[in-house]
Amino acid sequence: MRHFGHLPGEVRASLFHREPGEFTVDSPAQTLAVALGATLYCPATRPRLAEDIVKQAAQGVVSMVLCLEDSIDDADVPGAEENLVRQFAELSGRGPGTPLPLLFIRVRTPEQITDLVTRLGAGVRLLSGFVLPKFTEERGAAFLEALISAENAEAGDELGGRQLYAMPVLESPELMHRETRTETLSGIGRIVDKYRERVLALRLGVTDLCSAYGLRRAPDMTAYDVQMIASVIADVVNMLGRADGTGFTVTGPVWEYFRPHERMFKPQLRISPFSSGRAESLRTELIEHHMDGLLREIELDRANGLQGKTCIHPTHVAPVHALSVVSHEEFSDAVDILEPQRGGGGVLRSSYTNKMNEVKPHRAWAERTLRRAEVFGVAREDVSFVELLAASLRT
Repeated sequence: MRHFGHLPGEVRASLFHREPGEFTVDSPAQTLAVALGATLYCPATRPRLAEDIVKQAAQGVVSMVLCLEDSIDDADVPGAEENLVRQFAELSGRGPGTPLPLLFIRVRTPEQITDLVTRLGAGVRLLSGFVLPKFTEERGAAFLEALISAENAEAGDELGGRQLYAMPVLESPELMHRETRTETLSGIGRIVDKYRERVLALRLGVTDLCSAYGLRRAPDMTAYDVQMIASVIADVVNMLGRADGTGFTVTGPVWEYFRPHERMFKPQLRISPFSSGRAESLRTELIEHHMDGLLREIELDRANGLQGKTCIHPTHVAPVHALSVVSHEEFSDAVDILEPQRGGGGVLRSSYTNKMNEVKPHRAWAERTLRRAEVFGVAREDVSFVELLAASLRT
């Protein structure tokens, strides 16, 4: 797998100073956590799920979640489980050469993990792990123990020694409530640290968090405009996303909109990046579909310490990935900061002569930037997210 691998080689060469690197399900967890990118959620009830997975992989999706939880009706769960087993069998029959994304199943209960691993049989080798909903310390322990038990008892031979990952979703009302948030996060921190080698990333379930107060952000607004949600994101990153080696990758919240809506506020995309023949029509299309709000939220995700994003529509994938590519300027700054001879610290003018790089305070940022560059690549000096997005949408 590689990001932008669906683009022709000559197109990638024209876009990247350093092309995205390849990775597999056996790559280090730290690499996979960043490589998740735009994780596309899909109801497990879809009758042509196997075809959909193959199609999305061919269009640049590298991680998908097949959902048995809130995206389907309670009464549809048994049928959805049977459908998953059938679809995994179909995928297995396509042969090892079929490109597939990292596949995760979002379950409802710990018991589903052991049951599904048994029922998937040989198909479990296509599975990367499970998404664990409404995760707290108490609920989390049961989920994680079920994951380990299923892997050891049911799937060991099929997995060939590879472990299954967990992605807890932080979405319980206790996180929204001020009086219980700190202790809830502390408890989550204790359990994910205990099972650290199993936890690939922590996902934010903003829709469920909003439901605790009957809230829903409009397409003109980002999650950071809803102050109660912004405060939760800040506290999650503060306690669970630290860059000192104790933290985890925390992914961005879902963007719910993918069709035109009546607009109340001005568009949030400037004209200049799209001008002079550089995809003027793309700007119009993005604004018409409220994708300018999505682009702003992706930028705010990164500014607030989040990586990747939960997506519920294929049209959201390309913007997330285009804005995940490391710019030539970011790459130059990161490389300068991490030069071995600068281990003692100090301040230096950036290669672009437009900012100060302070070696010690900016080191963690530089290390994170180079990890992102490994999987998303580095854009050429004259290439912006506009060219990256336009190229992705043309395929």
